[in-house]
Amino acid sequence: MSQAASATVETVPSNRLALAALILGGAAIGGSPIFVRLSEVGPMATAFWRVALALIPLFIFSLIKGKDAGSKPEKLSDYALLVLPGVILAMDLAAWHLSITMTSVGNATLLANLAPVFVTVIGFLFFQAAVTRLFVLGLALALAGVIILKGGPSAFGNGALLGDGIAIVAALFYAGYILAIGRLRSRFDTIRIMLWSTASAAVFVFPLAFAFEDQIWPATVYGWAMVFGLAFVSHAGGQMAITYALAYLPAAFSSLTLLLQPVVAAILAWILLNEAIGPMQAIGGAVVLAGIMIARRG
Repeated sequence: MSQAASATVETVPSNRLALAALILGGAAIGGSPIFVRLSEVGPMATAFWRVALALIPLFIFSLIKGKDAGSKPEKLSDYALLVLPGVILAMDLAAWHLSITMTSVGNATLLANLAPVFVTVIGFLFFQAAVTRLFVLGLALALAGVIILKGGPSAFGNGALLGDGIAIVAALFYAGYILAIGRLRSRFDTIRIMLWSTASAAVFVFPLAFAFEDQIWPATVYGWAMVFGLAFVSHAGGQMAITYALAYLPAAFSSLTLLLQPVVAAILAWILLNEAIGPMQAIGGAVVLAGIMIARRG
């Protein structure tokens, strides 16, 4: 192991700040399902305001960076590549927000974290990426955890099954978003990618909100506070904090956010929404997280 890799968080000031940013970012994103559940408008409209309002801090940050924002798109294909992640993100947010209204916050958040597993599966099916036995073991463990989470095979007929299924679809879309972003990172700066993907997501999710929601505009100050909190705290703040942290920390630390998000969501749902966390949910959630972690290492 190199000297840089062995440096501890305690002895490197920048690493302390980066770790704090990583934890705060994970917690901020973990709180997003609570904003969605408490929103006055429906899941599609909430998804629209999440990305539309997040453009405000993202645009301000891009102005601050100025010329440091990296290279600009030049060809039509560059613009298409920058828009594509936003299209996929719109589908992801629409599916995930819908699932939050149809199943428990803990289930929706936990199942959405299957995205890293889907990234590897898609890579294997379409890009000939190698798949190890450790990954297969982790995938099997995660699937077993989902069954435990639902209370065993006999519980798969309850009303929340559709919501859980939509959360898994959201994870699949998010996997596509991760892969699309991966193609851009070597060419464009992070803030430019976030700005373009967030703006295009707002454009593509708006027709869904217009078509399926009776009410798009929040009616009260409380309603606006929920969508502003979702956009500023969870989407822009959480994502930028994690992006900052991963510039200074080893990639393995990213697993902290994977662990934090469903845990924070479940705790907040228990406190604010009275969603009970039973023994089967706790055990199933732990097994799913263990499977995801093993799959990521594989």
